[in-house]
Amino acid sequence: MPTRGKVYVVDDDEAMRHSLEFLLGSADFDVTLFDSAQAFLDALSALEFGCVVSDVRMPGIDGIEMLRRLKAQHCRFPVIIMTGHGDVPLAVEAMKLGAVDFLEKPFDDNLLMSMVESGLRRAEPEARNEALTREVAVRVESLSPRERQVMDGLVAGLSNKAIAREYDISPRTIEVYRANVMTKMQAGSLSELVRLAMRAGTLKD
Repeated sequence: MPTRGKVYVVDDDEAMRHSLEFLLGSADFDVTLFDSAQAFLDALSALEFGCVVSDVRMPGIDGIEMLRRLKAQHCRFPVIIMTGHGDVPLAVEAMKLGAVDFLEKPFDDNLLMSMVESGLRRAEPEARNEALTREVAVRVESLSPRERQVMDGLVAGLSNKAIAREYDISPRTIEVYRANVMTKMQAGSLSELVRLAMRAGTLKD
């Protein structure tokens, strides 16, 4: 059964972690708990897109330093920072570092869920877009040097014959390379290949 989205709770307070797990889980969010920012950062590369709900004050790497590291890695996960009384300056710093929102403890349960929903809704399209760009780059890397030359020729508007003349090989061979390019790039048409090349940044002006 699909959930409303993934939420990663980062807090060294065990009682708070399990309280948030119950609250968000009962609202159909898929919740994963981390007892430190380091544990979350170590797992980050294997995590699917989701919203991070983190305390700001934690031993070791605190919420502010975690945000700095996420920013350095160009991570697009929306982050909501939980702050204690008197931590507004920290909350402002967190927002400057990319946090989408902050909550002062004690907070209203409905407000937290609203923030999580909003964070996921706003950030997901951009995160998916970046993921697709990375995927297309991997497809380009899978091309052989000759296949890459053929793709560059195709997206430049050259015919099979023109590409064949440029590299002094037969048009029939170009057809084979062209089929390989379309398969590896997962392009169903030449126009789609052009769009993928543009996304990968390989289309020359």
